[in-house]
Amino acid sequence: MRADARRNREALLAAAREAFLADDDAHVEEIARRAGVAVGTLYRHFDTREALVAEVYRQEVADLCATSGQLLARHAPDEALRIFLLLLVEHSAMSKGMGEALESITATDSPVFDDTREEMARALDDLLAAGIAAGLLRGGVSGRVVLRALGGICGMRAKGWEDDAVRICTILYDGLRYGATPGG
Repeated sequence: MRADARRNREALLAAAREAFLADDDAHVEEIARRAGVAVGTLYRHFDTREALVAEVYRQEVADLCATSGQLLARHAPDEALRIFLLLLVEHSAMSKGMGEALESITATDSPVFDDTREEMARALDDLLAAGIAAGLLRGGVSGRVVLRALGGICGMRAKGWEDDAVRICTILYDGLRYGATPGG
């Protein structure tokens, strides 16, 4: 991709993220205007509005999952996991801000949700493996299971769900440390 095309694509994704968080029913014309490009440029990069929504969400998840390695480089594995669990809650809050936009892609054949759940589970698997190897976390729990444990509370739209999700992260974190054996 040419440098100018890459810049336009990045500007479109940034503008779309901002627009969807402000108004998850944002129109492509508004997104193109915010990005400083013509609507035709938007459609050259993304065939449909749904494709743009899916790519914004993919990028959000990729950025989130990239933090797992950064956290392991800066923190003990159990602390890296604790921080990542809280980041998952923040991610869920951001996703709720894009609620209607994300719902628009659920009716398509887009594999975005399956793909991103797998990506988040892999990031959790890496954190869990590091914690198990260091003897700080118990074995026998996969990233997919941890993600499912958080999914229920993060899927709620009731008032106060974020505070509850943080408390549940603490319980989950404590449970993952219980029964850890030194030396993995």
